[in-house]
Amino acid sequence: MKVSKQATKTTAIQLLKYGVIGASNTIITAITFYVLNTILSVPYVPANAAGYILGVVNSFVWNRTWVFKTKQNLKREALLFVIGFLVCYGLQMAVSGVLLEGCGLKTYTLEWIPNAGQNIVMLISMVVYTIANYIYNRTITFRAKK
Repeated sequence: MKVSKQATKTTAIQLLKYGVIGASNTIITAITFYVLNTILSVPYVPANAAGYILGVVNSFVWNRTWVFKTKQNLKREALLFVIGFLVCYGLQMAVSGVLLEGCGLKTYTLEWIPNAGQNIVMLISMVVYTIANYIYNRTITFRAKK
């Protein structure tokens, strides 16, 4: 099966846009997590969840309108998007658990960042989440109708 130059170009542009949205989500999620966990001493799980919820709202709006440019059923896409978020978030939390507990990063600190290990784990597990979430959204949530 040969892929056209136009399809390759479209996918490359889509990936670039997805990366921009992913970067904005990372900033929103990381800042929320840092403020809640490090400054306000909110435990890891609720601080992480709050960051992801804000990122998910941002992500759905921009992915639907700018990255995948769909005008399909909003409720269906929103439901599929939330399901994808939950699946990928579960994967992200599993990776976090392994890194925090299995690798001992839960108590790792630096002089200038008291919860450095938790912040590092958050960033690493976000990469896993982002890759899984892109694949899910491209193939399921915002799949182009044939």
